[in-house]
Amino acid sequence: MTPAPDTTAERAVLRVVVADDHDLYRRGMQVVIGLEDDIMIVGEARNGAEVVDLAIELAPDVVLMDVRMPVLDGIAACRKITAAVPATKILMLTMSDDEGDLFEALRAGASGYLLKDQPAEEVASALRAVHAGHSMIPPSLAAQLIAEFGRLSRRAQPATAGPHLTDRELEVLRLVARGCANKEIAKELFISENTVKNHVRNILEKLQLHSRVEAAMYAMRRNLLDEVDD
Repeated sequence: MTPAPDTTAERAVLRVVVADDHDLYRRGMQVVIGLEDDIMIVGEARNGAEVVDLAIELAPDVVLMDVRMPVLDGIAACRKITAAVPATKILMLTMSDDEGDLFEALRAGASGYLLKDQPAEEVASALRAVHAGHSMIPPSLAAQLIAEFGRLSRRAQPATAGPHLTDRELEVLRLVARGCANKEIAKELFISENTVKNHVRNILEKLQLHSRVEAAMYAMRRNLLDEVDD
């Protein structure tokens, strides 16, 4: 477990921790990320237990990690990081295209799931995207996720957002479920992005959810999406 030297401490950069049990892959990420002026790897971990410790110590903006790791797998590590450092986003980058891994990662609080066969430059774009509030799902797995949403919809309860959400929070939840980023929600509702962030945080806390994807699935289960355009 080796924190990387911070040579750009005074610059506004996206701080990332990389966790993968393959040394060569971690070094490759150092090279790729090193080409980006606005992203910096602040720590590396070789297993799930190490990345949990690093995330708690460094509170990075994003953790980029594999699903399959020794000591503690990526899904379990994701749950621990989400509970301990809720502001840190988690992007899974893995060889596994198993839909079970995808669903488990999202349920554990991951904001994105990328396959390792993606072009290197897309990793940097994905890091920026999840940090900005987007949910990243590879096209090859998106259809499976949509199918899962459809299954949940068929079992949906009567439309209700539960007793704890305000009308404004319900509006924000519906837009989150449509895949809107904070900037888009702010424009739609004529409020600031910081206000949107506060609403999203409150929604997740009230509903005891960990990510925007979970919030979208919650909206689907509660049959809220049909009311988005009302």
